[in-house]
Amino acid sequence: MDTQYKRILLKLSGEALAGDKGFGVDTEVTRSICEGICEAHRLGVQIAVVVGGGNFWRGARSGAALERTRSDQIGMLATVMNALAVADMLEQLGEPVRVQTALTMTAVAEPYIRNRAVRHLEKGRIVILACGTGNPFFSTDTAAALRAAEINADIIFKATMVDGVYDKDPKQHSDAVKYDKITFTEVLNKQLKVMDSTAATMCRDNHIPLLVFNLEDPANIAQAVQGVKMGTLVEE
Repeated sequence: MDTQYKRILLKLSGEALAGDKGFGVDTEVTRSICEGICEAHRLGVQIAVVVGGGNFWRGARSGAALERTRSDQIGMLATVMNALAVADMLEQLGEPVRVQTALTMTAVAEPYIRNRAVRHLEKGRIVILACGTGNPFFSTDTAAALRAAEINADIIFKATMVDGVYDKDPKQHSDAVKYDKITFTEVLNKQLKVMDSTAATMCRDNHIPLLVFNLEDPANIAQAVQGVKMGTLVEE
């Protein structure tokens, strides 16, 4: 089947995996998300996934009394738990998967090596990338931008709990206006909470488009791969 993209990077938040529980991994929700990933993968698109860790640890906010570097390192370990949960569910659904981590932990996953990740994608494996960039002070959104640039992804899919980018928080403002399309420069100038400024700047400078859409229906992943209009497209 024809797809609009050959290789995508899917950014999954940890909160999405927690579902209504708000903490940890809800296996039913995670399975539903993974079914959406499988549906897209079976269309022939190559998929790399960057996972967050906010369902276990919220960086500086979780460890307010901790030194920032160590707090961020704990957050990186949280992303590994999510990566392993997603990998297991994808394997149960019959998909070949590899987990790679930016921090070396060979007992549970491969170390992230760009060429190896690309080779896995070319062989039809889903690659799950954990530990962010491996550095403190950088978000998993920035990791998504970095990895997308490294593996030459056509686009970043940011699957969220809202259906696109708004001029203000739609949960708090009934008059919030949704953008169908916007540039990274506008996102930065208007300080819209799409992704942090480092990630947005990296996407802009490396000409990586970003599609923000609702993950409430995981079938949206496959729909987006086929070019169905949804959410908000961010590109310069």
